[in-house]
Amino acid sequence: MSDYCTTLIVPGLHGSNEDHWQTWWQEQDRSALRVVQDDWSAPDLDAWAGKVRQAVDEAPCGVWIVAHSFGCLASLLAVQQRTERVKGIFLVAPADPEKFGVSARLPETLDVPTLFIASCSDPWLNYGKAKQWANTLGSRFVALGDAGHINPESGFGAWQTGFDLFGSFKREVTVSRLCASLI
Repeated sequence: MSDYCTTLIVPGLHGSNEDHWQTWWQEQDRSALRVVQDDWSAPDLDAWAGKVRQAVDEAPCGVWIVAHSFGCLASLLAVQQRTERVKGIFLVAPADPEKFGVSARLPETLDVPTLFIASCSDPWLNYGKAKQWANTLGSRFVALGDAGHINPESGFGAWQTGFDLFGSFKREVTVSRLCASLI
C-alpha cells in the first residue's frame, strides 16, 4: 500500500492567505492540491462539498484531506459519498455546523479515519461541543489548548508541529490498513 497519494487542502471562509499554515503546507508537500471555491465569502455547503467531491474524483489516486473551518464541513459532506477514495481526513478547527444551519446534513459517523484538532478558545466551535462531535464521528481527538481558531490571527503560520502530526496520522492509518489486510 503506497503512501504516495494526493493531499487535498480545503480552506475555510475567505480561503487561506499566504500567511496561513495551509498555504505553507501546500508549499512543503509536492502532492498537495488546493480545493478552490467559486466564492470564498459565501459558505454554500452544497457548492463547497461539490468542489471537494470533484477534486477527490479527479485525483489520480486516493486522497488525504486537510481541512480548516468551514472547509471541514464541506469535506465531511463530500466524503460520505467518496469513502473508497479518501484515505483519511485531518480536520482542523471545524466551524460549528449549527452556526450555518447545516448540522442535520453532515454525517453522524464516518467510515474514514479522522483526526479532529480543536482549541479550547476557538470562537467558531465550543471546545466541549468539538470533543463531543469528534467522539460521535469516531475521530481521534487532539486538543491544542488555548489556540484560537488555529489560523494566522492565532499565531499559526508555518505550523510545523501540525505538519508533523499529519505525517504521523498518515503513517498510523497506512500501517493500520496494512495490518488489517494481512488478517
